[in-house]
Amino acid sequence: MQEKQSIHGTWASRWIFILAATGSAVGLGNIWKFPYITGENGGGAFVLMYLVCILLVGVPIMIAEVFIGRRARKSPINAITDLANEAKKSTLWSLLGLMGMLAGVMIFSFYSVVAGWVLHYIALMGSGEFVGASSEKAGSIFNGLLADPKTMLLWHTVFAIMTVVVVIGGVNKGLERATRILMPSLFVLLVILLGYSATTEGFAEGFDFMFHFDVSELSWDAVLIALGHSFFTLSLGMGTIMAYGAYMPKKASIGSTVIAIATLDTVVALIAGLAIFPIIFANNMDPGAGPGLMFVSLPVAFGQMPGGQVFGFMFFVLVGVAAWTSAISLLEPTVAYLIEKFKWSRVKASIVLGVIVWAIGISCLLAFNEWSEFKLFGKNMFDLLDYTTANIMLPLGGILTALFAGWVVSKKVSIEEIGISENIHKIWLFTVRFVAPIAVSIVFVLNLK
Repeated sequence: MQEKQSIHGTWASRWIFILAATGSAVGLGNIWKFPYITGENGGGAFVLMYLVCILLVGVPIMIAEVFIGRRARKSPINAITDLANEAKKSTLWSLLGLMGMLAGVMIFSFYSVVAGWVLHYIALMGSGEFVGASSEKAGSIFNGLLADPKTMLLWHTVFAIMTVVVVIGGVNKGLERATRILMPSLFVLLVILLGYSATTEGFAEGFDFMFHFDVSELSWDAVLIALGHSFFTLSLGMGTIMAYGAYMPKKASIGSTVIAIATLDTVVALIAGLAIFPIIFANNMDPGAGPGLMFVSLPVAFGQMPGGQVFGFMFFVLVGVAAWTSAISLLEPTVAYLIEKFKWSRVKASIVLGVIVWAIGISCLLAFNEWSEFKLFGKNMFDLLDYTTANIMLPLGGILTALFAGWVVSKKVSIEEIGISENIHKIWLFTVRFVAPIAVSIVFVLNLK
C-alpha cells in the first residue's frame, strides 16, 4: 500500500509523539484524581491492580486508536471511514469517530471551567492569599469562586484562548512547539515538588500509604475504579489519540510507543501521589478527601508550611500545564475534521470551534450560581456533560474502537501497522477482541446509575 501523508503534518520524531500523547493523557485525572482514588482505596494494592488494568485495557485500545489514525492519516471520522472501506464494511462505523469528536468538544466545555479555577488559584497562591489560612477560609474562598460567574468567566475565557492559540499553530508550530516546552516543564515541576515533599515529616507515611501492599483492602469496588481509571487516564474513546496517531512517523513502532506513553502516564500519576500525600499527612489531613483535596486541603497545607507559598504556586502551575496539554488534544480531532471536510483554514476552524466550546462552557460555569436551579434529567449543565461523556460516550467509544480494530480491520492491516511479532499480535488481538471490550462494558453498565 502506498504511504499516505497527513495534510496536517507529521510529528518530528517518535519521542515528540510520545510526549504529545502523554500530554494528552496527563491531565487533571493524574494530578488530582489518581491520588485521591488511591487514597480512598487503600494505596499499594490499588496501584498494582491499576497497572494490571492498564495492560489489559488501556494499552490494547490505545494501540488500536494509534494504528487506525496512522493507517489513514486523517481525522477520526475520515480515518474510520477509510479503514471500513478498505475492509469492505459499513461506513456507519464513522459514527464512532463522530461520537468521539463530540465527546471531546463536550469535555472541553466543562474542563475549561475547572482549568479556569486552576488559573485563578495560581494567581491566589502567588499573591499569598493562603499563607496561614484555615480550612474555613480556604473553603470560603473556593465557595466564593463558585458563586462568582464573572471571575469564572474571565479564567474560562483565558484558558480557552490559550488552548485555541496553540491549536491554530498546527501540528509543528503549535502542538509540537507547545509539547517541547510544556512537557519538560511539567516533569521538572513534578520532580521539584517531589523533592519538597521528601523534606516534610509526612514523606515516609505518604510513601508507605502508596506502596504498602494489603490485598484485604482491595474491594470489588476498588477493582472497578482501577478498571475505569485505566481507561479514562489515557484519553481513550474520544478520537484524540487517533488524531495524534495520524501525525505519527511511519517508521515508529506503535507497540513500544504506546507502552512508553502508558508508562510515562503512570509514572506521572505515581510521582504526583508521592508529591501530594506527604504534604497531606504532614498536616494531618484526609488523603481521600475527594475533589476538595486540590482546592481546599492542599492550599491550607501549603499555607502552613515553610516555603509553602512558592511550592503551592508551583503546584498549581503544574496542574495548569497538565490541563493545558490535555485541552489542546481535545480540540485537535474536530479542527482536523473541519479542515478536511470544509477546506477551512486552520485559523478559521480553530476559532469557530473555540467560540462554540467557550459558549457551551459558559452554561457549565453558570450551573454553579445563576443557573443552579436549571436541571436537565435531574442534573445541572456541568454535571450533565460530565456524566454523559464519562459514563456513556467514552466507554461506548472505547468498546466500539476495540471491536472495530479487532473484528472489522483485517489482521494483515493491523500487523502491518502495529509493528509487532505475530505471537504478540495474537495476544493483542485477543485482548482487543474480548478482554478490553468486556472490561469496559462492565464499567459502562455499572456507571449507568
